[in-house]
Order: sequence, then C-alpha cells, then structure tokens
Amino acid sequence: MQTIDLNADLGENTPDRIVCDDQAMLRIVTSANVCAGFHAGSPEGIATTLRAAVERGVAIGVHPGYRDHERFGRVDIDIDAATLQAQVEYQLGAVQALARAAGGRAVFVKPHGALYNAIAHDEHRAGAVVAAIRAVDPTLVLLGLAGGVALDIAERRGLATAAEAFADRAYTPEGLLVPRSVDGAVLHDPQLVAARMVRLVQEGVVEAIDGSEVAVRAASICVHGDSAGAVAMAAATRGALEAAGVTIASFAAPAP
Repeated sequence: MQTIDLNADLGENTPDRIVCDDQAMLRIVTSANVCAGFHAGSPEGIATTLRAAVERGVAIGVHPGYRDHERFGRVDIDIDAATLQAQVEYQLGAVQALARAAGGRAVFVKPHGALYNAIAHDEHRAGAVVAAIRAVDPTLVLLGLAGGVALDIAERRGLATAAEAFADRAYTPEGLLVPRSVDGAVLHDPQLVAARMVRLVQEGVVEAIDGSEVAVRAASICVHGDSAGAVAMAAATRGALEAAGVTIASFAAPAP
C-alpha cells in the first residue's frame, strides 16, 4: 500500500498578520513545519501551535527562514555561510525548547521560502544549513525539494533526508518550483491540485507549467496553509489520496 505524508507551514501568525488556520490544518496534515520566529510568528503563537500539534499527534518540524519578517522570508538575501549557520542554529534551538515545553520534540527540519529555494541549488548555503543541523541535533531529518542539492549534501554528511513535493505550486520542466512572481506559479483549484497529487503518488510524475511531465519522487507533500482556500485544498488533497487507497502518515513519527 502506498503511503505519503502531508505537511504544512504553521506557527506563522501574529496578531497583525493572520496567514493560516493552524487548528484546521492540524486536523488534516501529519507533519507540521513550525515557524522559528525569524520570518514570521511570535513565541506565544508558536508555542500554541506546538501544543496543538502534540495533542493531535502531528510530527513537529522546525521551519527556519531568513531574518525577514517584513517580506515573510520570501525574498532571497545575500548572506555569508557563517552567519546563516548561526541563524539556523538559533532557530532550531528555539523551536526545540518550545516543543519540549509543550511535551513534544522536533524530529525534522524544513527551511522556509527563499532559503528553501536557495539551498535547492546553492551548495554554499545548503552546506551551512546542513552544518547547523549537524551541530544542534544530527538526528533531525532534513525535508527538502526532491532533486535539490541540499538533500545530496545532507546525505553525504550523514543526515537522514526526505524529499518533498508541493501540492499548490507549479513546477518548471527541470523539477524546480516556478517563482511566485510568475503567473500560474500558485495553483488554486482544489480538485486539480488533488488530482495532481494522486498522480504524483501513484505514478511519480507531475505536469510542469509548460505541459511536460517531470519525475518527482517524494515522501511528503506540502499543502501551504497561507494560500487562498488552503484548508479546502488540503482537505480535498487528503480526501482524494485516501479515496485512491493511499495511507496518510508522517515520514517522521512524533517523538515524546
């Protein structure tokens, strides 16, 4: 029987910027990428999301990003490797501490936004992120873009990895994500998205933005919580996968 994980980026709300219904998403996903405070979120909001994840048995991941609240971590920043490593280490430690206080434990890492995209092709920044994980907790699994260089570097340096696909994002013919600035980069039709993900799991392919087919092998599917109609899209994706006989379970079991 085929199995796939569903993950979402959570813990990103602040009183003046509500981007996701964390409670609703936690009823759908099996892994939560919990914001580490640099690109969004607040300590109290992150703690609330972590407690809810623990209560629902959802696997917890750290979601570190560039230090850029204003632009939500979605703009690339030129940063040296030593600074990036220290900033990622800081974020890993913060979420680990809050997770322990909530009665759980972080078990994986998924970088956010522009940092995520950068480490898919930039070996220097990918190396800094991998070094940070190894320094703080080498048992953490790195969740990254299928086919990205970060996963290769992590595996060579002894980290466990998991490849990820995106439900609501368009792909280039090379298997990368289409930049959000391009028309059609973000998909909004729940039924279309759900059908794409069933095909991804069953056949290992996804249709690129130009109509070509791209091979994508993934252990987890991201259903973005901050997209328009996010909860409906996530629910439709999960429902379609289960109807197709796919088991929904985390690639990283929750740890006490």
